[in-house]
Amino acid sequence: MIFISSKEFKVKIYYVTEGSDLIVLSDETKAYARQVGFEGKTGTSFSHLGPNTDNVIIMGLGKEEKINTQSIRKAAFGAGKILAANRIREASLVVAAQGKISEKSVGQCSVEALLHSAYSFDRYKKEAKEKYVETIGILSDECDQAAIDEAVDITRGNHIARDLVNTPSIDLYPETLARAAKETLAGLGVKVTIYDKQQIQDLDMKAFLAVGEGSEKEPCFIVMEYLPEGADKAAITLVGKGLTYDSGGYALKPAKSMATMKSDMAGAASVIGALYAIARQGLKKNVVGVVAACENMISGRAYKNGDIVGSMKGTTIEVGNTDAEGRLTLADAIYYAATKVNSEAIIDIATLTGACVVALGDKIIGATASDLGLLEKLQDVAELTGEKIWQLPLDDDFRDMIKGDVGDLKNSVAGGGGASTAAAFLEHFTEDKPWVHLDIAGPSWADKASGYIAAGGTGIPVKTLYNYVKRNQK
Repeated sequence: MIFISSKEFKVKIYYVTEGSDLIVLSDETKAYARQVGFEGKTGTSFSHLGPNTDNVIIMGLGKEEKINTQSIRKAAFGAGKILAANRIREASLVVAAQGKISEKSVGQCSVEALLHSAYSFDRYKKEAKEKYVETIGILSDECDQAAIDEAVDITRGNHIARDLVNTPSIDLYPETLARAAKETLAGLGVKVTIYDKQQIQDLDMKAFLAVGEGSEKEPCFIVMEYLPEGADKAAITLVGKGLTYDSGGYALKPAKSMATMKSDMAGAASVIGALYAIARQGLKKNVVGVVAACENMISGRAYKNGDIVGSMKGTTIEVGNTDAEGRLTLADAIYYAATKVNSEAIIDIATLTGACVVALGDKIIGATASDLGLLEKLQDVAELTGEKIWQLPLDDDFRDMIKGDVGDLKNSVAGGGGASTAAAFLEHFTEDKPWVHLDIAGPSWADKASGYIAAGGTGIPVKTLYNYVKRNQK
């Protein structure tokens, strides 16, 4: 439980900048802190806990002019870990403005990171790790309970996404993903419609169906409608890639690469998590989530390299690589968003290409767009949320590369620029709607813990999607 409190618990957490006078400490403890070399540098901490002590945790933020929201998150995360390591169940966090970061923002970033510090995915452990921290009281003059509750809801949305991504494919497949979406959003004013295979066939989603044909698990098409403005108003439509497992099909992945392919539905997970936070907070903006969920497997029915498949739009697609499957499912999902939903803008979120990871590493989202104004707004939000977005090129050279020889388009081409050719393929199905494509292949999964994010699914970019919608509400 985290709440605004006038009560001061025995243990207090403070932030300090580099070189500041440690006025919160007694003279004796201050001397000890200096003796052990604590100066408030970024990433450092000093704790004095137990009987006959000041019972404080001091987190260094570094030089005041360099403090940003990520500095606060990392410091709060560290404080949470210190609390857990010392089996402290309740503490007070003293919140104040830091550098250019407002007191309210400091409070919200702190809440987010403290909750992250307690996150663990242990449902498959025989004995789950005990969680010690139960109560954090926020001591603040400017950060109110509504701000704290918002941070809690956004972070809960992130954790929902992380739990979905971390769940192995033996338990999470199209049907159970659809069920999870329905259960997660129940009672929040979100209408969840689940289309079965026959209904998907009726929609003529031939590209999506081709990808899922090799699996015994039937595909599901999931539409989640949050319409507080009424059905006649246009919506921001979020399209999440929903490959609950990707073997690569007949373009079979190596075993090592396949082991984490439960995470190939991270785009879908982020849409569900973002919708949870949006609906919990009652944002006054229509939002629709669309997910084409399936598995890409091998069997006698599976589609093959060299096949030509259709699509909901009627475009025919030469399959050069069955491991370039995400863009096929997204082709039909995006076209649905463009033609069956009253979309004012479409944002797709997908673990789409290894090429994006090669270009940008595993911490940055690659983005392409038909509407650069829309992309700039997302980048502005991402700067505050700490979910970095970098623009990649999209021009006629890439559009020419994906033109088919015997079909209309190719799903995979040689010659480099794989992240941009994949985006050019998706653009074909947007029907000139304002559109941004977010390639989260790198930052959606962490092989090891980094900063305030544990290993495994990261829940990126739930925070950015939520805050973008919030900025665009009426």
